[in-house]
Amino acid sequence: MNDVSAVNPAALSLRGLTKSFGDKRAVDRLDLDVRAGELYALLGPNGAGKTTTLRMVAGLLQPDAGEISIYGVNARAAPKSAKRITAWLPDEPMLYDKLTAWEYLEFVAGLWGVPTKVAKTRAQELLEMLDLWQHKDERCEGFSRGMKQKAALAGALIHEPKLLMLDEPLTGLDAAIARQVKDLLQQRVRDGATIILTTHILDVAERMAHRIGIIRGGVLVAEGTLAELQARAGAGHTLEDVFLQLTTDATTGQKA
Repeated sequence: MNDVSAVNPAALSLRGLTKSFGDKRAVDRLDLDVRAGELYALLGPNGAGKTTTLRMVAGLLQPDAGEISIYGVNARAAPKSAKRITAWLPDEPMLYDKLTAWEYLEFVAGLWGVPTKVAKTRAQELLEMLDLWQHKDERCEGFSRGMKQKAALAGALIHEPKLLMLDEPLTGLDAAIARQVKDLLQQRVRDGATIILTTHILDVAERMAHRIGIIRGGVLVAEGTLAELQARAGAGHTLEDVFLQLTTDATTGQKA
């Protein structure tokens, strides 16, 4: 991917973001900036704080401390305004099974106040791009996992969010469906949207991301373009090498 200019304003800015669950600190005074118009991959082992971070940005979890700014909107002080320009897609598709794909998109568009005519146009475009148009009148309960993932993605995009956050969007998808999802995400970035995704598929980060952040123990331990991260690890190192160096405890050989 071509690098996004550092002069681009921040689509997302986190300062001192902190969240604990009991005695465990899941996110530890996290500072993070994602530039407008970039695809940013947030990587880390299980339990590193990736999903918790994105859930706080989405307004689904209340931080213990810290600041969240989305395109200049203080998400903690003005959560409704922040949510209007964001979308969150969890790793497990959340649909209303008794609705058809078309009814689901109509319903979600209505929640966001998208005008009916605009919603219909967007719904058709999204369903066609994701190869779901021929299934638009089928109930979601009969969809495969891949079809549910695509329908949920269409629902996340129906109000054209400026910031889209996706948690493991390609897990469990076959190659053809994964390609459709990747093509749509890259098109959205070309159209000016900002995307943050978590993934355990390092090849996805290598091929799609403008920049990559690696989080461990709720702290950002490395960040940069693929080339910058590889240079940090030394000549000939892959992203997998970098990831393992930064997320494995040298004394135990176990993931942190």
